Amino acid sequence: MKAKPTSVVVAMSGGLDSSMGAALLKTAGWEVHGLHFLLPAPALITDARIKAVQRVAEHLQIPFEMIDIREDFERLIIEPFVDAYVQGITPNPCVRCNALVKFECLLRYAKENGIHFIATGHYARLGTGDEDSGVELLRGSDGHKDQSYFLHRLRQAHLSRAVFPLGEITKDEAKYQAREMGLPVHSIPESQEICFIRENDYRLFVETRRGPGVNKIGNIISVDGAKLGEHSGAFRYTIGQRHGLGIASSRPYYVIEVRPETKEVVVARKEALFSRRVEADRFHWIGRKPAKRVIEVQAQIRYRHRAASGSLEVISPDEVRFTFDGLQWAVTPGQALVCYDGDRVIGGGWIKRNTETAIKA
Repeated sequence: MKAKPTSVVVAMSGGLDSSMGAALLKTAGWEVHGLHFLLPAPALITDARIKAVQRVAEHLQIPFEMIDIREDFERLIIEPFVDAYVQGITPNPCVRCNALVKFECLLRYAKENGIHFIATGHYARLGTGDEDSGVELLRGSDGHKDQSYFLHRLRQAHLSRAVFPLGEITKDEAKYQAREMGLPVHSIPESQEICFIRENDYRLFVETRRGPGVNKIGNIISVDGAKLGEHSGAFRYTIGQRHGLGIASSRPYYVIEVRPETKEVVVARKEALFSRRVEADRFHWIGRKPAKRVIEVQAQIRYRHRAASGSLEVISPDEVRFTFDGLQWAVTPGQALVCYDGDRVIGGGWIKRNTETAIKA
């Protein structure tokens, strides 16, 4: 919160992080406005979320409004999410939502209402670059909770007006301060990884959305084409999956490729899932592109992946190849490759294919 306190609109879900973000801003002297997004959800869940935000807003004595973004969320997040799984890709809807929905709505609301800044409860920080690079996106101070990975597609229009009040503290500190402030969030459960899916069962969600016709029987095969079993829908499998294959073997098999066009799921032994190279397209740079074609940085291939060092090669303005110094597990098409120079986010793109396998099992 290095920006001088002035007016700010905070995205509020009713949970700990967004509520604590609003509380910290209010305490620091900001003129805080709460904004709650109505998302696709059963009426009972929607009502519970609204009541949670109301309790926090009343406690903090700040105004809040609700805006209905269900139509945009359906079109920009849910439909592509379902399409991706049907196409054999493992999507990351949170990354898309931040860039295409959440921060866009916050920015539009701020402009329409003469509010200077926008804020969320993400654990991330901002830095000041030069005139060419613009505002820098940095990791949050809490290494276990850092959420910069999910924000790598934000534009300078977002970052230049953003504030991340939780960026300098840890999750435990946020919980402690919430208790000290008497913030009414202790009964609110932690948000799920995918907010629009109940019980984290994406398979049931896809089946419900697409109907029984999506359950197309196909073969589970080895990398040399031998049939090892059958499945009831290729969308049910992701790279690195071990369970649910139904293959009797002394050594476990893992999914290494999903081929929806032939309804095949390819499996191999664990060692075949390790690789060093990955290509990504639609790469979004935060700030200017590097002057050199190849630079030594770090990268993550999923949110829970520990950033590993390697070489980032710029193939075209929006396409890159990353070669890790060491082998990485289960590089998955559809997930985001996010690159870092220390704590600074360089940018990220969507993983399109694994170009090197350690062992052709």
